Amino acid sequence: MPGSNKPLNQMKADFFKTLGHPVRIRVLELLSEREYAVSEMLATIEVEAANLSQQLSILRRTGLVAARREGLSVTYQLTSSHVAELLAVARTILTGVVAGQVEALEETA
Repeated sequence: MPGSNKPLNQMKADFFKTLGHPVRIRVLELLSEREYAVSEMLATIEVEAANLSQQLSILRRTGLVAARREGLSVTYQLTSSHVAELLAVARTILTGVVAGQVEALEETA
């Protein structure tokens, strides 16, 4: 993604495709709180190690997270606090949408 000559709207679409996986969203939400070792993420997210590794690789390749090796442990962190802000805004939008849907259902009942 970085250094690309693609139009901005295509770059944005690619960015949102990167976010379009539940495990990647969960990883980014965790990393919004603090740095996490892979072993901690595995215990929290409850996915297979191979799946987590694949999703972390995608996030690393797109520049959203960075890894740091400490002995046998690998720790991840967000590369930008804006990712955490984006996830918070998405949560706010979805909360409003869901509340609107509940209100609409109550009006028709």
